[in-house]
Amino acid sequence: MYRKKYVDILGYYIYFLITMDSTEKQNIKSIDEIIVKSLNNEELQEFNRIYYGRVDQHHLALKESSIKLAASNHFEISGYDFPGRSEETRSPRKIRIGVIQHSIAISTNKPIKQQREAIFNKVSKLIEAAGEEGVNVLCLQEAWSMPFAFCTREKTPWCEFAENITDGLSTQFLKPFAIKYNMVIISPILERDELRGDLIWNTAVVMNEKGIVMGSHRKNHIPRVGDFNESTYYFEGNTGHPVFDTKYGKIAINICYGRHHPLNWLMFGLNGAEVVFNPSATVSGLSEHLWAIEARNAAIANSYFTCAVNRVGTEVFPNEFTSGDGKPAHNDFGHFYGSSYVTAPDGTRTPSLSRTMDGLLISQIDLNMCRQIKDKWGFAMTQRLDMYARSLSNYIDGKEIQLVKDK
Repeated sequence: MYRKKYVDILGYYIYFLITMDSTEKQNIKSIDEIIVKSLNNEELQEFNRIYYGRVDQHHLALKESSIKLAASNHFEISGYDFPGRSEETRSPRKIRIGVIQHSIAISTNKPIKQQREAIFNKVSKLIEAAGEEGVNVLCLQEAWSMPFAFCTREKTPWCEFAENITDGLSTQFLKPFAIKYNMVIISPILERDELRGDLIWNTAVVMNEKGIVMGSHRKNHIPRVGDFNESTYYFEGNTGHPVFDTKYGKIAINICYGRHHPLNWLMFGLNGAEVVFNPSATVSGLSEHLWAIEARNAAIANSYFTCAVNRVGTEVFPNEFTSGDGKPAHNDFGHFYGSSYVTAPDGTRTPSLSRTMDGLLISQIDLNMCRQIKDKWGFAMTQRLDMYARSLSNYIDGKEIQLVKDK
């Protein structure tokens, strides 16, 4: 009976989406909210067990001051715990991780300095809330300090947002927060590589709790899908798959489109990552049916925590643009649907943040769970990297693939 009801609810949700116009679809807060309102307590627990992997969501008790700060600044705040199993030989390695999703703050036709300053003012409130809640590692969304203008394919004025990773305005803005809250901050920006011919990269900067830039990772995979053809601005990154050994554990960043490539996730795991953040910018008409699956699958396959972070809102640009797909020219490329969430190595996950609001999602995690799940499932032990490597080498060299044809 329960299963039929869940199918009916999900079916209704899908029908709801199909029959609504685009504006109405954008205004749906979340599927999580629809489910909670549709089920009684016993049914909801069973749905949570099947869908989220656990009956109890383990809500974190948040400070009243944080809740008030969120309400007065119009952003959502939520927190969840992922308790690990108690061990005799190791103490718990509990940390708090946080992700921030947000819309831009003012119109894209305003001066660059005003746009950036308005975003800084908005995001400062969310960072304050994260700091007051004891977040140890905080990740912002892809290209957080600017509109996601790359799909317009206009160089002017958007390249003016590009900045140096060590002393750029975004880094300088975040440094006092890192120091004040003893917090590691991941800042995905549009990088200007001044040491190498002023090249531009899509980059995630990692700043430690002392406000010092540890290093950076450049986006490995560049989309060429519809509006999302970003190669006008930057090409594939050259930093490999770095893992940053911070005070709070080993972290990595799989930027946006890289989440569609399982081997990209794999390499961060092979390099020792315990938490992989996926700062993104993706819209409802393109990828929403994939969003809840990919980062969760990666957490399961690689026995680490994953944090999927997506921006929110619809960004309208002064000039129309086309995508070479026969569709009419347009001034925006869809609704960024937020829905940021965190998944544990065992596949359990949090509910998502809103599809329509700015938000801060906090998760308390025990990094010991990474090894615990590796021991349970044995994925690292049973994978056949030697066999994969030989097959990949043969494929790359153009040798005959293992395709058995009928005679």
